[in-house]
Amino acid sequence: MLSNTEVKLEVTSLKKIFDRKIIFKDVDFTLNTLDSLAITGKNGSGKSTLIKILANVFTQTTGQVSLSINGKKIEKQYFYKYIGFVSPYLNLYDEFSGYENLKIIAGIRGLPDNNIEPVLKRIGLWERRNDMLKIYSSGMKQRLKIAFSIIHEPQILLFDEPTSNLDAEGVQLVDSIAEEYKNRCILIIATNDEHERSLCAKEINLNNYKKDGTK
Repeated sequence: MLSNTEVKLEVTSLKKIFDRKIIFKDVDFTLNTLDSLAITGKNGSGKSTLIKILANVFTQTTGQVSLSINGKKIEKQYFYKYIGFVSPYLNLYDEFSGYENLKIIAGIRGLPDNNIEPVLKRIGLWERRNDMLKIYSSGMKQRLKIAFSIIHEPQILLFDEPTSNLDAEGVQLVDSIAEEYKNRCILIIATNDEHERSLCAKEINLNNYKKDGTK
């Protein structure tokens, strides 16, 4: 399904310093509706850091991240309305069921409860919706994180190692969602996995954005 929404994400001269060490510098790219980008690089190159900056979870040291929807610039505090984010480090509520976890997220986003059932069915957890998260496997928890990211039908989907802990069926689920988002909005994946990288048409390697390097 193609989107009539024009989405533009601009990253300009982005730099991140942590503990006086340059993680990356001079990162520039622009993505528009139907674009897909793989963020690659060796361990410690800053892939997760960059994608968290795009999600407005982390703050860059210098540079700009700009998001526009249909030509209107979105203030950073409202990025969450348009961005879905999947990361291995997202916290879940182990003392609640899968359904209750999604209900909490839906409430935070102002979504009706009737969004929950189709999303849980799509990620293959509907039959386990009432189980407490503390008995979920790592793969089931990863599926639920994917549900968190798509329940509000975002305009930009950010995946950080999305197939982590998933079985073959789970990998196929990620592939299906990735293809959908490439065909209607923007997809970004931070990864070192060759298969995940292949899901994207464009790539930046953060090994090339260090203190001594040129692009």
